[in-house]
Amino acid sequence: MKKLKKILWILLSLLGIVALIAGIFLYSLKPSYSGKKQLSNLSAEVKVYFDSYGIPHIYAQNELDAFEALGYVHAQDRLWQMELLRRVAKGGLSEVFGSKLVGTDKFFLSLGIDDASKKTVASLNMSDPMVKISESYVKGINQFVEEGPTPVEFYLTGIKKRPFTLTDVYNSIGYMAFNFAMAHKTDPLLTDIKNKLGPEYLFDLEVDANPNSLAIKNYRKVEKKEGEDKLEKLIAAALKQLPVPLFEGSNSWVISPSKTKNKKVILANDPHIDFAQPSVWYEAHLITPTYEKYGYHFAGIPFPLLGHDRNLAYGLTMFENDDIDFYYEQTNPADSTQYKTPDGWVAYEIVSKIIKVKDTADITFSFKKTRRGPVISGIADQIKEGQPISMSWIYDKVDNKVMDAVYGMSHARNLEEFKKALPNIHAPGLSVMYGDAEGNVAWWAVAKLYQMPDSINTKFILDGTTGNEEPVRYLDFSENPQAINPPWNYVYSANNQPEAANGKLYPGYYLPENRARRIVQLLEAKNNWDSEATAKMITDVVSTINPEIVTDLAKSIDVQKLTDRQLKELDKLSAWKGDYPLDSAEATIFHRWIYYFLKNTFEDELGKEQFEQLLATHFLKRLIAPMAEKEKSVWWDNINTKDVVETKKDIVNASFIQAIMSLKADFGDGMDKWTWGRVHSLEHEHPIGQVKALRSFFNVGPFPVNGSREVINNMGFPYTDTGFYKVGTGPSTRRIIDFSDIENSMSILPTGQSGNPLSPHYKDQAKMFVNGEFRKMMMNKVEIEATSSNLLVFKPKE
Repeated sequence: MKKLKKILWILLSLLGIVALIAGIFLYSLKPSYSGKKQLSNLSAEVKVYFDSYGIPHIYAQNELDAFEALGYVHAQDRLWQMELLRRVAKGGLSEVFGSKLVGTDKFFLSLGIDDASKKTVASLNMSDPMVKISESYVKGINQFVEEGPTPVEFYLTGIKKRPFTLTDVYNSIGYMAFNFAMAHKTDPLLTDIKNKLGPEYLFDLEVDANPNSLAIKNYRKVEKKEGEDKLEKLIAAALKQLPVPLFEGSNSWVISPSKTKNKKVILANDPHIDFAQPSVWYEAHLITPTYEKYGYHFAGIPFPLLGHDRNLAYGLTMFENDDIDFYYEQTNPADSTQYKTPDGWVAYEIVSKIIKVKDTADITFSFKKTRRGPVISGIADQIKEGQPISMSWIYDKVDNKVMDAVYGMSHARNLEEFKKALPNIHAPGLSVMYGDAEGNVAWWAVAKLYQMPDSINTKFILDGTTGNEEPVRYLDFSENPQAINPPWNYVYSANNQPEAANGKLYPGYYLPENRARRIVQLLEAKNNWDSEATAKMITDVVSTINPEIVTDLAKSIDVQKLTDRQLKELDKLSAWKGDYPLDSAEATIFHRWIYYFLKNTFEDELGKEQFEQLLATHFLKRLIAPMAEKEKSVWWDNINTKDVVETKKDIVNASFIQAIMSLKADFGDGMDKWTWGRVHSLEHEHPIGQVKALRSFFNVGPFPVNGSREVINNMGFPYTDTGFYKVGTGPSTRRIIDFSDIENSMSILPTGQSGNPLSPHYKDQAKMFVNGEFRKMMMNKVEIEATSSNLLVFKPKE
């Protein structure tokens, strides 16, 4: 017995030692928020004060030192995120996650972002201030790579840390330019619908810009065939596997002094991006004798894409313009190495790449390129037949000066300097929002826009053989939609279409007017805005459109087919105000009804797979309200019932009854059990959180969350047949900059500042975000020093 006790004691001791060693090892992987470190290239000491949420306030004697320190602290909190983002453009995800990402790597390699980045870097003027600062930022990252603790994800995936380069910076910019991917989801699908079903099936799909929709107003102040169905599947599969977020939409508005309580500009901005862990933005406040900016940084990019100082503030939303066109190519029947052009047969360019795949042999991957770009339909092994389809993307058609633009924006001192930087952004298309201490407000649609022939609709795959469906010219930046100090005293963007430029609505993938109508409704009604009222507005959960949809659908309900209980449920829904608190049952009924309404309308013609692809497009969101209103549509008839021609009433009635019966099956009788909080939730997913055993360590949430699709507090989710709405997209931050009290401007991140799960700042803002709360963005040095949690001092290396 004594011997057994001794053995047990030894085993327990060994387990304790192992646990202690594991604990010490994990502790060693935490970011360092205090102490002293040496940086190789510093010219003077840099002090970094971390506030109570882990946000660095970097005080340096010059910009090169400040940005080198930024690179180090950014990397210690977000190196894993930086690593994934730089791998996307280079086709390096399979090396981390294995063969399931090969298709994604092939897709992104074919886009040519990495090749374009290398070309751009080779042509840089290395003495340019933008380049020198970018190099300092990269040096800071690399010192952490060399000397800092290795994030736990690198151990779990078995990859090694490697130095970063300027090419990686440009690859991150390139990914950002791509990641509004709506053209890839939309154009092949619409072409397939037209070819399979006929053009009459396109009339009700709200494909083009709607001249009757609420548009963002311009104001220029005058100073004194075949293969597209497979392409859809290829692109959907590639984007589904992507382990980093995509940009989707956004809200922003800037209020002029005449409409604010304290007669100073207020800027609000909440860019809508796929939720992920870590969250997209890294906040940092940099201060030198000649430069100060409180900014939001994208992983691997030195200059903030959102920012403010005491003089000006700026934010972004997606412009949603169409900057990608697909073309049918014709291969020479006598020579498969050639394709047809207006000038005769020309040889395809063959590009070969090597993809490293985890735990297996490397893959050699080759694809064809035309004068426009890659033959995108040929990048997957399963697509061999069909007419080749190439892709033309504005990103690689002009010189890449996006880094010059973000440098200029972050260093501008006034409206004119800021505006001067904007024409350098050619992709992605952005709505840039601006406000300043002088009282100016402005909005610009920023992109390299181009004019197509009048008869051409770029939402379909075009004919690449004739030369008649090519861009006619690039528009000068002065022709882009914009508004500077308009007489209605505010500017806004909610991804809705802008007014006509030069007499034409610019083609795009605009979102419906739902959020725009609510923003305008609220802004117009008030002339004494302050930061508290703006904070309430940015978390608003009311739709003005959805009650109108209910009214239109209810007109088609045959009350004789409903039970007494179903009639009561319809009555309550008909009285709904369109709001989305957690205890709303009406919100739950509405979205169940809409899902079945869409399913019963479109799935019979499209089939299950294409119906799901339709659900992922922006135009699907635009067509819900018009379809609810119209009485006649070719889509109403169910093609599977040969002897019956269904009407709108048939579809609406069947859909409502299905919705109610499914809710009863899921939750039981009674609307009190069908609350929004039971079906609508948010979980911030880490790529490694897909492993069930690691989910609770890496993922944040899930949380029941208010809001919904296309309200100001936009919590986007896909419709599925489960009837549960897993939020995938929403505010990547909420920012409110009030120039009457700039030091008390407010912000929030969805989870936390750090991407390191061992950091106390990994998820310390998550509950605040869900609750619609804010925290202060500190700018006052005395307050920062007095309240700082930690001080990290960087000294020049001796």
